[in-house]
Amino acid sequence: MNNMNDSYHINGESEFFYMLGLGPQLLLSLPFVIVFVWYIFAVIMSNRRYKPWPKRRIVFLTFGVLFATVSVAGPLASHAHMNFKAHMFGHLLLGMLAPLLMALSRPMTLLLRMISISSARRLTSLLRKWPSKILTHPITTVILNIGGLWLLYSTKLFTLMHHHVLLYLLIHIHVFLAGYLFTISILYIDPIPHRVSFLNRGIILIVALAGHAILAKYIFVHPPVGVTQSQAEFGSLLMYYGGDVIDMAIIFIFCLQWFKSTQPRIKVEKVLQTTFSKH
Repeated sequence: MNNMNDSYHINGESEFFYMLGLGPQLLLSLPFVIVFVWYIFAVIMSNRRYKPWPKRRIVFLTFGVLFATVSVAGPLASHAHMNFKAHMFGHLLLGMLAPLLMALSRPMTLLLRMISISSARRLTSLLRKWPSKILTHPITTVILNIGGLWLLYSTKLFTLMHHHVLLYLLIHIHVFLAGYLFTISILYIDPIPHRVSFLNRGIILIVALAGHAILAKYIFVHPPVGVTQSQAEFGSLLMYYGGDVIDMAIIFIFCLQWFKSTQPRIKVEKVLQTTFSKH
């Protein structure tokens, strides 16, 4: 924060909020620490029964937890309370990059490897029920993810978040969970009982990318209440171009999965062509 003109307007309840210090940061970072400890423990346990868990997945989880924790605790999180540039950088880490990396670590697959067969059957049976189908459907997740961001930045919710601790906690939890659910609803990395076609997921992905980009442009012109024009412009550019980088990774993985899904059919067609060409 270079000067006071580039900071949020703080008064009354919000001053009390900042006086709480590390409390909200610890509450938000603790779940990620627990996930990391559980993941390492699960890897150790599963390696005793099956082939070694790929190290790259451990790396994905480690960096995912690291980026998520950095976004909610520490200097960046403290600075984000009063600086929209820092806030938007934290948004990219918490709502986009961390969910992608943690999804690539395949936590559900690891959980199924770790627990007993009977427990795995009960868990998969639970995941087949209609609440899971609705919650992991791409249409639902894009509404929760992109729709939630529109609600946050185009209303007074952004300002209220910095005046009420509980709302601040709930919004940050929502940003991560919505980002994670959106990622796993588009990229089928872990087992998912309710599958949507590549075409439909691709269309929804395009809608989500457009919604995110349009929101960034909206923030450029219409800063959230309490945010200066200069910070809004910088933050919107960071949201637009920084989001594009992460979106490109999602698009690449999605297209790679789609291409791989066509390989068996391509091979069969080549065999048929070769067979009939000999007759």
